[in-house]
Amino acid sequence: MDIVELMEWLAERGCSAVFKADGERSPGARWMVVVSGGDLGEQSFFRADLASPEACLQALLDHLETSGLSPFA
Repeated sequence: MDIVELMEWLAERGCSAVFKADGERSPGARWMVVVSGGDLGEQSFFRADLASPEACLQALLDHLETSGLSPFA
């Protein structure tokens, strides 16, 4: 699953999702993913600032799995 497919899956569940690359940040935290709302609940918020888009995607998938929202279920 790529990030666009995952963002579409999240949107279908009412979540807001942002995936960002920021060239002004240090290489170790250049990529960011933020997800909130929807099936995650109003009090749930996830953010990861990591070195690569793949690391952000994996961190988000791990978080979703622990929240019981795996797109692979």
